[in-house]
Amino acid sequence: MTIMKSACPSRMIENTVLPVSLADIERAATRIAGRVVRTPLTPSPTLSKRAGQPVHLKLETLQPIGAFKLRGAMNAILSRDNAARRRGLVTASTGNHGRAVAYAARELGVPATICMSSLVPANKVEAIRSLGANIRIVGVSQDDAQDEVERLVQTLDLTPIPPFDDVDVVAGQGTIGLELVEDLPDLATVLVPLSGGGLAGGIAVAAKALKPQARIIGISMERGAAMYAAVAAGKPVAVREEETLADSLGGGIGLSNRVTFALCRALLDDVVLLTEDEIAAGIRHAAREEDQVVEGAGAVGMAAILANKVQLLGPTAVIVSGRNIDPAIHRSLIGRSTR
Repeated sequence: MTIMKSACPSRMIENTVLPVSLADIERAATRIAGRVVRTPLTPSPTLSKRAGQPVHLKLETLQPIGAFKLRGAMNAILSRDNAARRRGLVTASTGNHGRAVAYAARELGVPATICMSSLVPANKVEAIRSLGANIRIVGVSQDDAQDEVERLVQTLDLTPIPPFDDVDVVAGQGTIGLELVEDLPDLATVLVPLSGGGLAGGIAVAAKALKPQARIIGISMERGAAMYAAVAAGKPVAVREEETLADSLGGGIGLSNRVTFALCRALLDDVVLLTEDEIAAGIRHAAREEDQVVEGAGAVGMAAILANKVQLLGPTAVIVSGRNIDPAIHRSLIGRSTR
């Protein structure tokens, strides 16, 4: 389902420089070194055979919180001054970003409050609580949770750490792109989960700066794909949040989006949408063929290959973004017959 082509190897839109640069990402890499894991890029023989091209898995599942979000959260928090950190951090999350902020806050000895909607799975809520963060469950969408963040910023003077629409967060996620090019110098394609655009946008900035011909393909779900809808419309739009196996990809991008919409509109070469059955097949493949426990959002790149929804034109990196799936759901999916 092609809705765009890369408009901008020079990272310009209508003569305006994009909000995140390669230099921002390189500074982030220095800042977070030693505080996050430099994750491996491992070959997948089964997916390589299926695709007819070398396919490698970037295992962000090996981060201490089980997801890539630690990169952006850590970079953003370290970029704030000491006074801002001491006032306390606050964020809205569909689960993994909140876990990242809570983990980083604990490591740095500062308080954190995580606002989430009732759609966030219970296992993710409990994981955040175990890290010592304050938790607020508000409403039925990421937008409702973000409204609570804004209220707490105004009333308690807490320091916000946005889940994606922030230069420092995007730069932190973009460090994955630096590692991809270093580990796979002939990189041709990246399959990256697409939600608010922090991960896809950051990787695209780094990868296209270093490998201008590399294709960056965002993968999302059919149910409530907000960035897909925004790029198709040419502007941020409201999208109803729905339950999905790829729960970490849920939520809107914000009608006043300042950073990630511009990056995704300029730098993504394509966006692919998956059904729930296709996402489930990706989760099963990860467990049975790759020996990896992967949540729905982390499985979408593998799922897109299995569903023949992407055409790979050379060595490919698949971003396996997280492992934090409810164990009961995972067991039920793995045990389900594919016939």
